[in-house]
Amino acid sequence: MTIKYLVKRIFYAILSLLVVSLILYILMRLLPVDYIDRMVAGMGNGTEITPEQIQELKAIYGLDDNSFGGIISGYFNWLGNAIQGNLGMSFCYNEPVTDAIQRYMWQSFAVAIVAFVLEYIIAVPLGVKAATSQYSVYDYTITVITVIGISLPSFFVGTILIKIFATDLGWFPGQGTLSDANLMGFARVGDMLYHMILPMITIVLISLGGIMRHTRTNTLEVLNADYIRTARAKGLSERTVVYKHVFRNTMIPLVTMMAGLLPGLFGGMMILEEVFAFDGIGRISYQAMQNGDVPFIMGYMMFLAILTVIGTFLTDIAYMLVDPRVKLEK
Repeated sequence: MTIKYLVKRIFYAILSLLVVSLILYILMRLLPVDYIDRMVAGMGNGTEITPEQIQELKAIYGLDDNSFGGIISGYFNWLGNAIQGNLGMSFCYNEPVTDAIQRYMWQSFAVAIVAFVLEYIIAVPLGVKAATSQYSVYDYTITVITVIGISLPSFFVGTILIKIFATDLGWFPGQGTLSDANLMGFARVGDMLYHMILPMITIVLISLGGIMRHTRTNTLEVLNADYIRTARAKGLSERTVVYKHVFRNTMIPLVTMMAGLLPGLFGGMMILEEVFAFDGIGRISYQAMQNGDVPFIMGYMMFLAILTVIGTFLTDIAYMLVDPRVKLEK
């Protein structure tokens, strides 16, 4: 890996983040109803507020000028502060955006990272086995599970799990982050982990299908390659052929999926955390979006964008590990 390659990738990453941030900011400012409109609408008919007062409030929050020039000016103000590590004050939560994100992201991160690891540990071996047992009962069973996993939305699977394991069996809590907000230390961590089980299982179940399908398809392609036939002709055992030659080459396309999987998990948590009433970064971001909280949504979306950039870079590194032919020198 050369310095030239690193500099080029960092430049492209910064450029991508700038373009993404500009598009996001413009879209947020073009929402039909902003935070002030929602706040005024929630005051009820008993509160009198004049259009001039509404405009003054919008000016305080930087939402008064929705012309193209006003939006661009607001974006560069936001960008200048963001470069200094200041993402602004959240309208809804009345605290710095960075503090709110740091406070809520770790619960979601714990669920997402464990689900990420479990998905690959479970799905890759099942996909490889399905490919090596093509057209068998096992293969057809995996195919059916794959279709079901891809088809079912997360909120449906989550609701079913709550009904079975929380309401009917009472094994796990159905909703919430903690049973008792006064818990401290290991008791608090243990109770929080207990509440994470059903959301974690939901993510794994809905993600297994896609990874198994890709693994099976990629494995079938590798099994038909000339060098695999040559390896078999040399007298190598089927186990050696599959796990030494086929498996490593099967992982190359799967590595590409890893770049977007982790940010995708965080993005998908937005609806799932609402279903489980789990106070993670996804749920509070969803509530902030409903209220037009521009600073918080910008901070959250840039958090996802940075995760994507990091994931892409790590994918390039992983390519070298799974495929010696790849050299990061361009």
